[in-house]
Amino acid sequence: MYAERASRLPGAVVWSRVPGPPAPGADNRSAASGGGPGEPPATPVAAVLPDGCMDLLWTEGRLLVAGPDTGPYVPDEVSSGGGWAGVRFFPGTAPTYLGVPADELRDRRVELTDLWAASEVRRLAARIDAADDPVTALEDVALRRAADTEQPDPVLLDVVAALDAGRPVARTADELGLGARQLHRRSLRAFGYGPKTLARVLRLQRALALARDGVPFAETALRAGFADQAHLARDVRELAGATLGELVARR
Repeated sequence: MYAERASRLPGAVVWSRVPGPPAPGADNRSAASGGGPGEPPATPVAAVLPDGCMDLLWTEGRLLVAGPDTGPYVPDEVSSGGGWAGVRFFPGTAPTYLGVPADELRDRRVELTDLWAASEVRRLAARIDAADDPVTALEDVALRRAADTEQPDPVLLDVVAALDAGRPVARTADELGLGARQLHRRSLRAFGYGPKTLARVLRLQRALALARDGVPFAETALRAGFADQAHLARDVRELAGATLGELVARR
């Protein structure tokens, strides 16, 4: 079962995933393990889709960081039976809080001990393990880290807002007083990829939100900023590895 809520850290989302029975009518085989005859039913594992974000993750004694994705990611660990919690940072903010450029973690999941002192990570993991509510305990870690670091560059937050509103990359750079190369360099560090890829990822998320709200696909394409429905279909397939209809049905 998956649940999420707004975090006390501005712009972030706190989420949890715990093992549970498969949904009615769902394929009983785990998307990660494949399942098989005679095996107990497992909760189907949904792919994580690109969203421009990075996550701080906890699972029973481990702390990890999920870098920004450029394609669908199926989390093998979720099918192993343990619970998970995560703090999903607002796009462009995690590199400041975690102390690592986003492009170094693109399409990767790494142990937090690869980024922070191992003794500190073990101490934090033990505290979360022992907490009555590991989700809130993990959120507390993120809040303390944010309080102890510099605040993210507000210009990068303006980049997210502009691109999410559908503004072209060149216009965004001009409005923010940035050269194209400067915007690209800063975007790599903050988002893990250049502004054109970020714009595509944010447009994908707009389309998913519209389609899941029941907006017809042709209208979804227009309102999300695609040239037409064929353009929408190509981008969704390239970024999400599935059709828009499949993604809506999987929800």
